[in-house]
Amino acid sequence: MPIHEITGAPDALATEHDQRWSAVVARDAAADGTFYYSVRTTRVYCFPSCAARLARPENVHFHATREDAELAGFRPCKRCKPDRGTSERQRATDEIQSRSSAARTRTVLQVAIGESSLGLVLVARSAAGITAVLLGDDRDALRRDLRERFPLARLVDGGAPMSELVAWVTDFVESSARDLDVPLDMRGTEFQRSVWTALREIPAGSTASYTEIAKRIGRPNSVRAVAQACAANALAVLVPCHRVVRSDGALSGYRWGVERKRALLEREAVV
Repeated sequence: MPIHEITGAPDALATEHDQRWSAVVARDAAADGTFYYSVRTTRVYCFPSCAARLARPENVHFHATREDAELAGFRPCKRCKPDRGTSERQRATDEIQSRSSAARTRTVLQVAIGESSLGLVLVARSAAGITAVLLGDDRDALRRDLRERFPLARLVDGGAPMSELVAWVTDFVESSARDLDVPLDMRGTEFQRSVWTALREIPAGSTASYTEIAKRIGRPNSVRAVAQACAANALAVLVPCHRVVRSDGALSGYRWGVERKRALLEREAVV
């Protein structure tokens, strides 16, 4: 599809919540070949690790392959050269893409929804552990959110076997200060997983700033990327991104609503 036929600019918030955007912000070389991104204003497409100036999220599109990007009317970036398909690096990343795509296609997620004082709680589990905990007020919206986060997964009704797990997760949402002892299947880039691991180390009743998290993972200049990784977190409360605040202590945004964030922090403060 030629670029002039692409209708409607991407939604900036949707882009920022996409895990791929965090990889672009972090210039994560490990993501090269797993996807490409294009920029409407420059009409070029790039590797996620491209060192070019970061584009505005509302101008960014994501593509599964470089062929998809070129069919959409974008030309390869002269800086990162994402079209060098005969290089050893490209052959390797193409192979990684093929394997990871096949693995994602085979992924089955069992899904169930419970209720808590903070609203509905959607829980999704893979064979490796809990993959997603999403909060909201509408069942259909929660399922759409899960589908957008894991577009290649096969979603199935968890039924009775998921009831105990959903009850456990709901109890944890109500009292997240207690110990967590359940396997998690954190899907994301290496950078994102490092951020999420650091979040899990923040004790209940405490908070940390984005700057502090960036320093803890050894990436002091990646504060914005840390914020993007928090926004991409699919494991509400289990990976406590609600414990991250601004440097002045003020509450920042929260994927599931600032009021939920405030309620979680208030509960943990009195335990």
